[in-house]
Amino acid sequence: MKKIIITVLFASLTLTAFSQENDRREHIKALKVAHITETLNLSAQEAQQFWPIYNTYDDNIHKLKHQDIRSIRKEIKDNYETLTDKKSQELLDRLYQAENSMHNERVTLANKLKTIISPKKILLLQIAEESFKRKLFEQYKKRRQEGKKRN
Repeated sequence: MKKIIITVLFASLTLTAFSQENDRREHIKALKVAHITETLNLSAQEAQQFWPIYNTYDDNIHKLKHQDIRSIRKEIKDNYETLTDKKSQELLDRLYQAENSMHNERVTLANKLKTIISPKKILLLQIAEESFKRKLFEQYKKRRQEGKKRN
């Protein structure tokens, strides 16, 4: 009985943590949408065409960053001392392939968006993405500093 309770408790804690991570990602995504929409000043018609394309791109980039690249870097970190040259080259190739895929996603996004918004707005999109990342990082640093002050 004790094992069942511990198992159920562990499973619920795991699901809660997963749910919180999803909620956090969705919250950040909503903030990003608002930031980009405001920066680009999209018309209703532009937004209707823009967001499905951008969301597909963003999901693909997220997968590449948080699944592919993260797993490669973890493998490098965990096994660095014992990596052979052959395995190191394989990891480099996989890493460069994932980074190349990210670049290809950006090019594809720009090509698709050219039919919806001007090249100038596409440049502004890149600026908006960078400024959003910077704001997010600054908020993270600020919260971290506040947390240290409390302790």
